[in-house]
Amino acid sequence: MSRLKPTLDRLREQGRKALIPFITAGDPHPRHTPDLMHALVEAGADVVELGVPFSDPMADGPVIQLACERALQAGTTLRKVLEMVRLFRTRDEQTPVVLMGYLNPIERFGIEDFATAARDAGVDGILIVDLAVEEAEAYLTPLRAAGLDSIFLLSPTTADARIAKVAEVASGYLYYVSLKGVTGAATLDVDSVRERIDIIRRHTALPVAVGFGIRDAASARAVGAVSDGVVVGSALVTLIQQHQEAPETLPALLGATLADIRRALDSLS
Repeated sequence: MSRLKPTLDRLREQGRKALIPFITAGDPHPRHTPDLMHALVEAGADVVELGVPFSDPMADGPVIQLACERALQAGTTLRKVLEMVRLFRTRDEQTPVVLMGYLNPIERFGIEDFATAARDAGVDGILIVDLAVEEAEAYLTPLRAAGLDSIFLLSPTTADARIAKVAEVASGYLYYVSLKGVTGAATLDVDSVRERIDIIRRHTALPVAVGFGIRDAASARAVGAVSDGVVVGSALVTLIQQHQEAPETLPALLGATLADIRRALDSLS
């Protein structure tokens, strides 16, 4: 059974916001990823999103694209990502892990085999960026059978009717993209985010986490005030990029950045 629902239910009961950091698996090298995941949890992460590196990450900006390139050059594959999660689980049985990636590697793996392998490794949810809700059922059935949640993206341009379709099949949480464009883009309009989340909540009781554009404690606090949680990606991946030649420093650097954001979110309680 996925760890997502009990974790997010507990946060809602406590009046706390979910903090969901994102890093790319295998960046800067597969051997570093489990330690980085543990550092994020120790700094206050409620859920860890692990990006599956892909050669054509069309929803991602330059920061995540470069992270994918580093991870792929270091030999990261989908099977190795699952091994990273399995290693993480030897020390952490509680924190939910969500894999975020693209359809192609999963199709090559085989959806039924992937669902079973992901469950066995300790994965809780899957976010397939380029999976259209209209074509999702063939993929969602094996994921559900394995007890995995299916997280979907919603954007500022998602129409009401499509939000309703996504809400019917999604589980775990919904990921609202806070701005038009790719990850790491600059402008964040919190009033617009609030308005869109109000619309999404007419269709679902699932928690709504907001990502793309959450750079620091101030932006996380502003978005956390109107959502159920925040996803922090490019800010962390930028640190990895800047310090990739000194990977032993990364757990402390990422932990310090995330701890600031944790404190900002907890100030909303």
